[in-house]
Formats: sequence, structure tokens, C-alpha cells
Amino acid sequence: MNTTTTTYTPAHDDAKPAATSFAGACRRIAQVRIGIVPLPVYLLLLALIGGFVATGKVPNDICVSIAILTVGGFSCAELGKRLPFFRNIGAAAIFATFIPSYLAFSKLLPTPVLKNVVDFTKSTNFLYLFISSIIVGSILSMDRAVLIKGFLKIFVPLAIGSVVAGIVGTTVGTVLGLGPYHTFFYLVAPIMAGGVGEGAIPLSIGYAGILGQEQGHIFAEVLPPVMLGSLTAILLSGMLNSLGKKRPHLTGNGRLQPNDDGDLKPQTEAVSGNFDIGNIAAAGITSISLYMVGMMCFRLFAFPAPVAMLFVAVMFKLSRLVSPQLQQSSYIVYKFFSTAVTYPLLFAIGASMTPWDKLVSAFNVVNLVIIFSTVASLIATGFFVGRKMNMYPIEAAIINACHSGQGGTGDVAILTAAERMQLMPFAQIATRIGGAITVTLTLLLMSQLH
Repeated sequence: MNTTTTTYTPAHDDAKPAATSFAGACRRIAQVRIGIVPLPVYLLLLALIGGFVATGKVPNDICVSIAILTVGGFSCAELGKRLPFFRNIGAAAIFATFIPSYLAFSKLLPTPVLKNVVDFTKSTNFLYLFISSIIVGSILSMDRAVLIKGFLKIFVPLAIGSVVAGIVGTTVGTVLGLGPYHTFFYLVAPIMAGGVGEGAIPLSIGYAGILGQEQGHIFAEVLPPVMLGSLTAILLSGMLNSLGKKRPHLTGNGRLQPNDDGDLKPQTEAVSGNFDIGNIAAAGITSISLYMVGMMCFRLFAFPAPVAMLFVAVMFKLSRLVSPQLQQSSYIVYKFFSTAVTYPLLFAIGASMTPWDKLVSAFNVVNLVIIFSTVASLIATGFFVGRKMNMYPIEAAIINACHSGQGGTGDVAILTAAERMQLMPFAQIATRIGGAITVTLTLLLMSQLH
């Protein structure tokens, strides 16, 4: 007798593949990120920020401010990263800085959001928390021999580049009809003066005292070249990064010199293994402590706080006062800030500290040609002189590019576009010390000529 067995399948079992498919789709969506933010969290933050705007008031507490900067910074950066060609020349950093600047100027950024960003940026001054963490983290995690050789060598391409850029920029301006005096003092010198606070403002005050003119008018004239010079340096640094990917022999990918394998290797291995939260917290408070030392040096001796902090960190490293655990943890602090804080910081800088109208006011052909020739010659000199001195030419060129950056904010944008944030200590030398020397010599020269 043949027996036929019938298997009963419940109706709800038919839905099992569909349920599994739905769960898989949810997991895939959760894995999508806008910058560092998972897509569901990103959409939730957008909805919440929009809801606060609709009520007419955005809370001023730190959590909301961090959320706004995170959403804004990584949204702009993602736009830049998805543009063909431009994504390879630093579009992410440029977009994260200049899109919020334009939105603030054109009043497209909701007023409560803009007020929150401006108040948070100016009250916390978290730009210097970022810079101190990057500088201290990169210096303490750097090989001691690399640090000594790098700091001694970097002044040569920087000094030669400054002279060459001054000559080239002034010559181009003279040929184009602006004259050597106006070209050098109002276009070339501001580019290499170290930004706004350390460069454009001291220059305008000095010029006003020497010439007997209004400082405000002079400041409005020297500010646009500072900003456009920084933008040019960002673009060219992005191109250098792209060149390094095509020709790896020209770059150390953040290492300044060949045979510097001890630079970041131990710390990179430490990140992938177990690490102690207490050590990471110790590295963070060490960064803050050294920045406070810099602030005290500024209070007592009028010496720029970031530069003082940089030198103290170098002394700690050279004196072997830093334990191996603290060195490894400093690298983790550095990586956290460079990964998670860079684009939110650029968004804050763009919205609160980058006047769009001042930037576009200098967009005429003559100014652009002079600014580009100045920055390009500065970078090219760093490239070739660095190569002659057995340094990686792309790294040397990027450090020279920071000499034409907009202070600490320019350094962040330039090194972000170049994907070499570990060069921040050398960038600070180029910006702060190079800028201070430029301002001093420029004012001495103007006083003699006047």
C-alpha cells in the first residue's frame, strides 16, 4: 500500500523570507553612513533639528550644538566627496568650510541654527581644543629621531619658499600693472602672514600706524588675499594628495622623510589591539594641560599659545618624559579628533568666522593670478627643495602650503584636503612662526620705504 505523506506548512511561514529580507534591508540601511553618522541616526537628527527650528528656538546646550555641527559638517563633506574630479582635490574640506559661509551670508541657514553655531564656536573656542589634541597627539606619538630631523630640516624649504613666493608674486603683480609696492604689501605679504588674527590684523594695525590711515579700511583690503590664498592652498594640497596616489614614490603618506618607519607604526598597532580608557583620558588631559601652558606663555610673554604649546610638547618628547602608554594613547586621541571633529569644526569656522562677501570681493582676474602665482611658487619651492634635502617632496610642499593658510583654520582645511593631518606640528611652525617672521619683516620694510 502506497502511503502519501502531506506536510502542512503554516501560512505565517511564507512570510519568513520576507521578514528576513526586511531585517537584512534594515541592517544594510543601518550600515550606511553620512561621514561617521549612521543613516537612521542622521535622519533622526535632521528631523529633530528641523523640529526645533519650527518651534522658533534651538537650545544652546552643548549636545544640540554638537549635533548641528556634525550634521552640517558631514553633509557638506559628503557632497564634496561625491563630486567627480573635485573630490580628489580637497572638495570635502572646501565644501565643509565655504558652503556654510555662503548659507550664513545669504540667510539660507535658519537664524536659530546660525545663532547656535556662532555662540557655541565663539564661547567654547573649540578650534584650540582640536589643534592642541592634534599637535600633542601627533608629537607625542612621533618617533623621537624623526621629530628632531624633521624640525631642523623643515625651516630650509620654508624660508627659501617664502623668498621665492615673494619675488614671483611681486613680479607678476608688477607686470600686470599693480606696481611692486601695492602688490607686495597688500597681496603677497598678507598671504604668508599667518591668517587673520596673527596676520591680517597685526599687518593692518602696523600699516595704519606707519601710513596714518584708518585700520579698518586697510584690514578690509588685506583680508581677501588671506582667504583666497588659503583657498588656493587647499586646492593645490588636494592636487598634491592626488599626485601622491598616482606616484607613491613622491610621498611618505604623512611621513616627512624616507626611512622614518618608526614614525607611527607602534601607535597604529596599538589602536588595533586592546587599549586602556584611563590612558586615553590621560592623553586628553595632557593635551589640555600643555595648551594651558601655552596660554600662560602668551599671558606672560605675548608668545602665541599654539607655538608655545608645540615647543613644550617637543621638549617633553625629547626629554623622554612621556611613557610608552601615553604615546600610544596620544595617537588614539589624535585619530579621534582627525576623524570625528574635523568636518564639524570646518562647518563652524565657515558659518561663524568666514565672511563670504569679503572672500568674493577679491575675485578679479588680476588678484587671482597674483595670489595663485604666489601660493603655487611657495608650494613648488617646497616640493623641489624638500626633494633635494631627502625629504618626501609632497609632504614638504604641503607644509609650505600651510604658510599661505588662514591661520589654524587654514591648517586644518589644508591638511584635511591633503589627508595628512599628522603634519599638523610642522604646519603650525609654517603658519605661526613663518607668519610672525613675515609680519615683522614686512612692517620693518614698509617703515623703511615710507
